[in-house]
Amino acid sequence: MKVSVSTISIAELDVDLLFVPVTIENIDAGLAELTAAFGGAIDRAKNDIRGDGSAAIVLYPDMGTAKRIVLVGLGESSKVTLEKLRLAAAKAASVSYDVKAETVGIAIPSLDVNGDDTAQALVEGFVLGSYRFDRYRTGLLTGEAAQRLVIQTTDHDKQVRRGADRGRIIAEAVCTARDLVNLSPDEKTPTLLSKAIEKSGKKHGYEVSVWDKALIEEEGMGGLLAVNRGSLEPPTFSVLEWHPENSRNSRPVILVGKGVVFDTGGLSLKPTKDSMDSMKSDMAGAAAVIGAIEAIAKLDLPLYVIGLIPATDNRPGENAYVPGDVVKMHSGKTVEVLNTDAEGRMILADALSYASSFYPEIVIDLATLTGAAVIALGDFIAAVMTNAEKGAEERLADIMQAGAESGDRVHNLPMFDEYNEQIKSTIADLKNVGGRGAGSITAAKFLEHFVDYPWIHVDIAGPSFIAQAKGYSQAGATGFGVRLLTRFLQQMSEKKR
Repeated sequence: MKVSVSTISIAELDVDLLFVPVTIENIDAGLAELTAAFGGAIDRAKNDIRGDGSAAIVLYPDMGTAKRIVLVGLGESSKVTLEKLRLAAAKAASVSYDVKAETVGIAIPSLDVNGDDTAQALVEGFVLGSYRFDRYRTGLLTGEAAQRLVIQTTDHDKQVRRGADRGRIIAEAVCTARDLVNLSPDEKTPTLLSKAIEKSGKKHGYEVSVWDKALIEEEGMGGLLAVNRGSLEPPTFSVLEWHPENSRNSRPVILVGKGVVFDTGGLSLKPTKDSMDSMKSDMAGAAAVIGAIEAIAKLDLPLYVIGLIPATDNRPGENAYVPGDVVKMHSGKTVEVLNTDAEGRMILADALSYASSFYPEIVIDLATLTGAAVIALGDFIAAVMTNAEKGAEERLADIMQAGAESGDRVHNLPMFDEYNEQIKSTIADLKNVGGRGAGSITAAKFLEHFVDYPWIHVDIAGPSFIAQAKGYSQAGATGFGVRLLTRFLQQMSEKKR
């Protein structure tokens, strides 16, 4: 979607649909201005505007150049958040999709929010709300996304342009992640996923190296190799690197994404309904890392960032690993496998261990790791945990701030040492499951045994893939994590100025 900024008056903006967000304080003055520009249809709609943003009012103006007007009430201006702006813009996107509007305008409202942040949120909400995954549909579609979005403003032109461009870049990166997760499993085998990463790197200007099975064996990634034993497809390990000349950090930030391209549960087979049937999404962590690297490369963020993606599927065929196996991991530690469906932590542990070789400043992993996270927090927020390394409270505060500002919200869970008791093995260093209680935490405690640096773990099992459309996300992949990581890295970059 092409996004531009215009200072043309609202009455002269020639678009198929014009979206005007309205605050309670601005109803009289704002609608009077619109009535003068577009006629009495605006004034007649005044009493239908709700302050909670729950309804979009579509009008056909008596005059002016815009063919349709969409009004959405934002409520009190002091209570308008960036997320409210995204959600309001998503409503306009839904209307534009239904009426097949090719060109859409958004009028920047007058708010106590920076013009660039407002523009970014509106563009993000509109682009994400316009997303549809139609790759496998045949025949006529019910609608189509707008081709051009125009942000209309009367002042702060440079700020608005900067925010609009940033919003487009980040939203497009989220859509990349959504596309990858929504793909049919046969189109994203570990090899095909690695090829998609290489293609992305060439397009967006970051470096990619892909390890084949021989290199993975040479590196001793026993966890990744164990999970892959049941598959006909070999594993891959992809290293994504963004290292600009003006980077503000000498030691890299490392992003690790779980890349289980399909998870049957292995020999600990999952039930199909409401479980295995959505397991093409088990590589959503990997997709989020790919999207985030794309975003920071396009934004030219001055940080040295590395992405690590271990990829395999988890199947019960071939010589599949079994409960009772003891696996020697990349770090040298041994793990007793008691459930082959706890495979994500096995491949992440190897990647986290390998990350040590870069002497990272901080490592963040994203993974659809546990159903327990969904039970605890639902499908609109992710669980976040960190180790007790120096600065733990600051790390949690930073990632939660990034979540609140980006819309990819996270909430912290405890990491007390007592939880280690649940993953002690009688025959190995660790066992790969800790029982029913505190499942998200014991999974994180397992991973903690493979890190020796500041580390943040984000369990995105709930919000990464949803059964019903919500806000600016259609049913299916949400791209959760791209905006979280991008905002966190932006914050980090700003602190290093």
